[in-house]
Amino acid sequence: MLVKDFVLSPDKSLLPAYRISPFKTSDIARNRALPFSASIDEYFRQRFTSRRFLYCESARQAIHLALGALGLGRQDVVTILTTTGNFYISGCVTREIEKFCRWSREIEPQTKALLVNHEFGFAYEELRALRRFNVPIIEDAAHAFASNNREQSAGQVGDFVVYSFPKFFPIQTGGLLVFHEHYTIDEPLAPSAKQYVQKVLSARIDNVANAAKKRRQNYHALTTRFQQLGFTARFDLSESSVPGVFMFQTPAGVDLPALKTFVQEQGIESSVFYGEQAFFVPAHERLAPADLEYFVQVVSAFLTEAG
Repeated sequence: MLVKDFVLSPDKSLLPAYRISPFKTSDIARNRALPFSASIDEYFRQRFTSRRFLYCESARQAIHLALGALGLGRQDVVTILTTTGNFYISGCVTREIEKFCRWSREIEPQTKALLVNHEFGFAYEELRALRRFNVPIIEDAAHAFASNNREQSAGQVGDFVVYSFPKFFPIQTGGLLVFHEHYTIDEPLAPSAKQYVQKVLSARIDNVANAAKKRRQNYHALTTRFQQLGFTARFDLSESSVPGVFMFQTPAGVDLPALKTFVQEQGIESSVFYGEQAFFVPAHERLAPADLEYFVQVVSAFLTEAG
């Protein structure tokens, strides 16, 4: 099916591959050919003054290490807070917590730590106020490498801060755990894996500002185009936000599970924001205007087929 010079539903072997991550297949060769550099270490030393940082295999591993350092008991509770307050939280997070203790979406008498999720690059506001609970805080900033909140405290309040490199860089692996010196955590990565992450980030770190600017431009462009389909952006893009995705709200009559199936069948990584009538697609800096228009036309085609 051809729609405005976009091929929809081609043979599965000819599907495009649009990811939430800016990683492309061509990055395999580019990243492999990079000369080794650990200059990224100095960037992190300056960004996270007086704290330690460890490279991890993933944000999930970083969360695991943070939870392990807290010495939680089986009856203890980690309370999860999110930017939106929506009940949905990734199983990647809850499964890690369940290895140590229980989790809740409410502050409970047994709450021994808070995990604050800066959802999709939109940072949790009034983060400093959470210190009143007098328990350790883990900031899940997987999508929020370049984002901040109004009080400019994202990544600064947590006893632990977790980042996912593939969410922001063209790399297939890697995360970061930032933490205070009084916690003892062993180096989790083999030297070869650590060196790979170091060299790729060292080569890419100077592009952070440009990447953030382009993501914001893509978000605004998608907001305008999806408004023409009758949809609205789920998040207001503040001056400090750098989006990890573009999320839009739809009328109640739109079948979101069916939309997810259709959009993914067109080669676009996407999903439902469960608990709300909302859906998200990529918005990263390597997407061209034609890529964004492809997303719009795919969703429009679904609406046409659904009648």
